[in-house]
Amino acid sequence: MSQDKPKHDDLEGAPFRFAIVKAGYNGKLVEALYQQVCQTLLAKRVLPDHIKTWSVPGSGEIPYLVNLAAITQEYDCIIGLGVVIAGDTPHHEIIAHSTAKAMQDIGLQTQVPIINGIVVTNNLQQAEVRCLGPQARGHEFAEAALVMAQHQLKFQEHLDDLGLSRDSAEDSFEQN
Repeated sequence: MSQDKPKHDDLEGAPFRFAIVKAGYNGKLVEALYQQVCQTLLAKRVLPDHIKTWSVPGSGEIPYLVNLAAITQEYDCIIGLGVVIAGDTPHHEIIAHSTAKAMQDIGLQTQVPIINGIVVTNNLQQAEVRCLGPQARGHEFAEAALVMAQHQLKFQEHLDDLGLSRDSAEDSFEQN
């Protein structure tokens, strides 16, 4: 994992709405990520009632609810939070790959930015460092969500200036 984190001092979250979908497995670790995300969003002036949260059983279920939230077009960015720790089988790899692909596809299909906040590690110690320790990835996930919400707003404004809507831009993309 890279330690060369980008700096985002100019983030302003007041106009944006966020959805968070969090997994129940590894609850202590996921809750730490969730608290970091909320702390960062609120510190960047996102209004508390502009953050909607749902819980799902495990990380494998995150993309389903992310998709439902995205198709409503009510959110400027959606964050999926989970922790998957390797066991004796390759199940963690299946979850990691399938959820990453699904959330990427959802973002592209709905034109709503999706942040993949599913931490996948080889052991509990690695997960604790990334969720409870010095790496505290939840803050990064929140900052990424703020950056992507800003990009989405700017591009929407640009499409409007060009006389294009999301739908017409999507139709044009699909025809090529």
